[in-house]
Amino acid sequence: MKQKYHILTFGCQMNYSDSQRAATVLEKIGYESADMDKADLVLINMCSVRQSAVDRVLGLGKKFEIFRGKNKKFRSILTGCYLGKDRKKFQKIFDDMIGINDIGKLSEILNKKFKNTENYLEIEATTTSGASAFVPIMTGCNNFCAYCVVPYTRGREISRPTKDIISEIKNLVWQGFKEIWLLGQNVNSYKDPSTGSGQVINFPKLLKDVSEIPGNFWIRFTSSHPKDFSDELVKAMALGGKITSYLNLPVQAGDDKVLKNMNRPYTIAHYKNLVKKVRAKIPNLCLSTDIIVGFPGETKKQFDNSKKLFKDVKFDMAYISEYSPRPGTASSKMKGDVPHKEKTRRKYELNEILKKTALENNKKYIGQTVEALITGTKKKNAWVGKTKEYKTIYIESSKNLMGKFIKAEIISATSWGLNGKLI
Repeated sequence: MKQKYHILTFGCQMNYSDSQRAATVLEKIGYESADMDKADLVLINMCSVRQSAVDRVLGLGKKFEIFRGKNKKFRSILTGCYLGKDRKKFQKIFDDMIGINDIGKLSEILNKKFKNTENYLEIEATTTSGASAFVPIMTGCNNFCAYCVVPYTRGREISRPTKDIISEIKNLVWQGFKEIWLLGQNVNSYKDPSTGSGQVINFPKLLKDVSEIPGNFWIRFTSSHPKDFSDELVKAMALGGKITSYLNLPVQAGDDKVLKNMNRPYTIAHYKNLVKKVRAKIPNLCLSTDIIVGFPGETKKQFDNSKKLFKDVKFDMAYISEYSPRPGTASSKMKGDVPHKEKTRRKYELNEILKKTALENNKKYIGQTVEALITGTKKKNAWVGKTKEYKTIYIESSKNLMGKFIKAEIISATSWGLNGKLI
């Protein structure tokens, strides 16, 4: 009888992609997927960008003890992005810990015979269901933003060879995946490491190459850094076709001094000009951002600049986070901590502005025909999907629409989604 494994992922799309590669290793050494309470091995893939994620992982300790009481062979392993300072805490609840770049060595930890790979990005991802697939084009980061642990947990930037990326995507399209996400901590920095002194394949060129792969699928990517979002990339996005009209462009703060303290080397004027430039080329662009409230020393006046930015840019979506200090980062040593209550208030104020601008943007779709990919169900005969612009859409139909491209007329809108009628 095969041993069973369960992978629990805390984090972003990159973490989910990493988990798919870990699943490949486990299945090649004889494990099969199962629910957590039936697993012999639980692998936790975590992101420690926020303290809340660390606390959730530590909270699994009691559950693991119950599993060990029922199954003497039970084993737990931690991987992903975790800081050295948290290691002693994690060692109390996990049997083993392994860096994300070393998941190819899971077989050694589990005493199984399997040929390891030095580069975990060379491991084929196990993608078994759904319409979307995540393809990392690079890992690591060179930017050292003052609040971020990624350069310490993942290391410096490493790009994958274009041929490997193209090969993986071709295989995913052949399997029937309809939405391909190109992932990286900063996709703008991508450069094919296998090219010589001739033409370097950068991210815009990679986008074009992926769009030329035969098949009916969409291309999305995340995340982009404003400091090196080039005119060439704007032109590549404007080609359309398989390249969708969605952009996540993290601003992180709406005030120049706060941005400088964050080690984000651009100004709000630069950011706004960039948004203007992209929207001029892609009028139907859906724009989202990431922003942190309550960064050390952020005054109420500086926060007011973030509110002004939200009103001026009119984002479709924003991922608003309350600042939490991460040991080892530059910001953890900064003075001027903002009280939790004030952070919560600031998050609420930004969210209220976002609700208004998102609703205003979504109402423009009423009466229009849109293309969407159905990715799930909400209830009986109610389907959930994403438009090409990455707007959430709800469709009622007795037909099985799962994993299919559909066309719908938008009949109503809310701040967070569109309601459509199947055409």
